[in-house]
Amino acid sequence: MTFPVVGMVGGGQLARMTHEAGIPLGIKFKLLSDTPQDSAAQVVSEVVVGDYRDLDTLRAFARGCDVITFDHEHVPTAHLRALEADGVPVRPGPDALVHAQDKGVMRAKLDAIGVPCPRHRIVSDPEDAARFAAEVAGGGAQHLGEGRWPDDGSGGGFPVVLKTVRGGYDGKGVWVVRSSKEAEEPFRAGVPVLAEEKVDFARELAANIVRSPHGQAVAYPVVESIQVDGVCDTVIAPAPGLDPELAGHAQELALRIGQELGVVGHLAVELFETADGRILVNELAMRPHNSGHWTQDGAITSQFANHVRAVLDLPLGDPRPRARWTVMANVLGGDYPDMYSAYLHCMARDPQLKIHMYGKDVKPGRKVGHVNTYGDDLAEVRERAAHAAGYLRGTITE
Repeated sequence: MTFPVVGMVGGGQLARMTHEAGIPLGIKFKLLSDTPQDSAAQVVSEVVVGDYRDLDTLRAFARGCDVITFDHEHVPTAHLRALEADGVPVRPGPDALVHAQDKGVMRAKLDAIGVPCPRHRIVSDPEDAARFAAEVAGGGAQHLGEGRWPDDGSGGGFPVVLKTVRGGYDGKGVWVVRSSKEAEEPFRAGVPVLAEEKVDFARELAANIVRSPHGQAVAYPVVESIQVDGVCDTVIAPAPGLDPELAGHAQELALRIGQELGVVGHLAVELFETADGRILVNELAMRPHNSGHWTQDGAITSQFANHVRAVLDLPLGDPRPRARWTVMANVLGGDYPDMYSAYLHCMARDPQLKIHMYGKDVKPGRKVGHVNTYGDDLAEVRERAAHAAGYLRGTITE
């Protein structure tokens, strides 16, 4: 019996956990990694160390792979088109992935299909950013689709959000600026800059879906994502207190985006829930996503398992939750490098705790793992997750 080979470009923790999900199915993985020490390179048996930005390297890597997928969105679009021209299945394909690679392309497409977004435009320099700040309504106004904006006569001004159109991640490449002087920094990278209004949001949500080549799609419960210093800290599934109609709307929106963009695999749609009860699309990610890590222990089929199924065009698994509440807390590096010694306390205190470590060196602020907790009492479940993540980091010592 011959099992397919999935070629994974990128050796981070997402590749590591996707590989783990394929093991029970007998799926073989081949990894293109930056270094032999990368998270996934430590556990995948066939590892090619090379530069994903080099087309010859990509072509050589793709030989013997039945499908190519990714744990990041940084492979040049032209290289992916070349692989497709060579007859290599690339999932998600370049026509879809470009919307996660380039924020300007993403915004233009979402505008064209009438998806509600913060007001935005590409700006050329700090003075143009100041002009944009004067144009916007100061938070909360949304695009109405088909090139229309609300005509409410309101004024505008700083602060606004500036983003480099490519390469941003975990708060990098994103600035909240309060003057044209502060707006100088984003332009130093020499790439186009997208300006967006600073939305008056009540909280951040995420709608995760998975879509297969033949059009089957599943939607996970909408979650609340809590950020600290631009980095995801905690995810609560499902989002507490979210109006069921709004939750359904968010899932439908994510499914429509996936269909319109032709996404294959996992799609995370990061959302703002505004103070007046609307949702606006913030970002897109076409790979397993931090907001879906809770599914490893909290859903019948995890985001990683469904991503594997989708890129191989297998029937998708049930996305429903196993428990009333699941909470994921990221474990960030601190000044306490010996996390293994903390297992004794964490496991004894909470036998139901699920710990997932990435095999990374501990550095302050670096994502080195996450924990999942679940149960019927949300306050208790949140406390357990926060305590375990804090104890592993060393910020909690009892």
